[in-house]
Amino acid sequence: MTKNTKTELKAECKAYLLGGGIGAMAAAAFMLRDGQMAGENIFILEASPLMGGSLDGAGNPDTGYSLRGGRMLTTDNYECTWDLFKSIPSLTQDGKSVFDETLEFNEKHKANSMARLVDKRRAKVPVSSMGFSMHDRLELLKLSNADEASLGASCITDHLSPEFFETEFWYMWATTFAFQPWHSAVEFKRYLHRFMLEFSRIETLGGVKRTIFNQYDSFVRPLHAWLLAQGVQFQMDTKVTDLDHKIENGKFVVSAIHCLQQGVAKTIAVNQDDLVFFQNGSMTDASSIGSMQTAPKKLSKVDSGGWTLWEKLAKDRPEFGNPAAFNSSIAESNWESFTVTLKNPAFFDKMQQFSGNEPGTGGLVTFKDSNWLMSIVLAHQPHFANQPADVQVFWGYALFPDRIGNFVAKPMADCSGEEILLELCGHLRFDLDIVEGANCIPCAMPYITSMFMPRQHSDRPLPVPEGSKNLAFISQFVEIADDVVFTVEYSVRAAQMAVYQLLNIDREIPPIIPHDKSLRTQFEAMIKALK
Repeated sequence: MTKNTKTELKAECKAYLLGGGIGAMAAAAFMLRDGQMAGENIFILEASPLMGGSLDGAGNPDTGYSLRGGRMLTTDNYECTWDLFKSIPSLTQDGKSVFDETLEFNEKHKANSMARLVDKRRAKVPVSSMGFSMHDRLELLKLSNADEASLGASCITDHLSPEFFETEFWYMWATTFAFQPWHSAVEFKRYLHRFMLEFSRIETLGGVKRTIFNQYDSFVRPLHAWLLAQGVQFQMDTKVTDLDHKIENGKFVVSAIHCLQQGVAKTIAVNQDDLVFFQNGSMTDASSIGSMQTAPKKLSKVDSGGWTLWEKLAKDRPEFGNPAAFNSSIAESNWESFTVTLKNPAFFDKMQQFSGNEPGTGGLVTFKDSNWLMSIVLAHQPHFANQPADVQVFWGYALFPDRIGNFVAKPMADCSGEEILLELCGHLRFDLDIVEGANCIPCAMPYITSMFMPRQHSDRPLPVPEGSKNLAFISQFVEIADDVVFTVEYSVRAAQMAVYQLLNIDREIPPIIPHDKSLRTQFEAMIKALK
């Protein structure tokens, strides 16, 4: 493990991480690896019974598997993520890191989608051309070259004409990254630059990398196991409700943490040299699952209370951001996913025959004429560590759950798992008996793309806000120049930045690789745009 630091911490210094998502876990790992902190002095307070936050994955073959979503990875980007997971041992392969096993897996299972878009005739749409007119190209170029200050809180639709949103490129880019036309033009522009390599291969998803299993089993579990082995203290079923603070020499200092631990009120004193890392906001807050017979409940932040602490902290403190910019319009930030558990290989066999892709090599299949804009992905099997060999699991999602289906006469948000399968089989022209005995578990997520909402630069706090002595923010809702939200990388980079700043760690944070400045990458993107 690397221990390169100028940190001068007192022996009794403690760190409290409020929330148990990938950002908090990464922060704990960086404090251990690079900050020379003792594990027993690091406390992770998590409201749920499981670690991992939005990187979830649970279930069994009898009651069905469920995961809210999957995350796209690349080895061309994700610099801080791989810096972390090169240090985390694999749970399944002795002597190898999580990074090593992930790299080896992707060498064996390379992405090359052959059915990226499917139309209403169930025909595979030719996608070698992006479908741009010259007007589309000029508008996209202008947007990609605009500075963020001039874009402000504008939407993508403020810069691109209606015809752009009917191009093959938009259907592929939007469903790969979950963009909506009304989302932030700044975030869309950042994606164009950060993933410029993917622009040239968006039709095959050739740059996409996957973990061996779902990302809970492949990322969260090994990281959790390593942190436990280092003595990190995990306090589950602990909901933080408030922070006491004082102003000391002009600095904001957290002095106590109020929480409910298994329903019992508790106060934790934060001493002079202690640190607090807060996961502000959550894209999976207020999510709910349904069943084969029932639709998910419609919940909001009022039901969950998941945004309350950030709202308290940010009141009259603009340096702590503006949560209302992200959590005030569920109609603009929600979509719905579903996980299907099968005990018959017929569906997978027929999909392989139709798409030409073995599971794990095709990525998303998007039904571009679907009213819901539905997509599915068949990952390499098994997708869960405890998944038997005779069970198959696939995942799907739809960007417009408020719309009436093509084959089911109700919005997806009101549909049971059985009705979602009916809609899916309708688009594929598969007989329903192919999913007989299937268990489809839908999941509604009202804030899943809340971090894409149009915003001002000041709406997100810095990982360590100006004027803060011992409080840092770690989440998808902090400001990191040039990087993109809705990625594992964003949470890990925020964690590394916060830890290194508060602990004065003398080690370079892996810089963002400027692929968009490469002449070759720019040339390949230009050629792709002209096709």
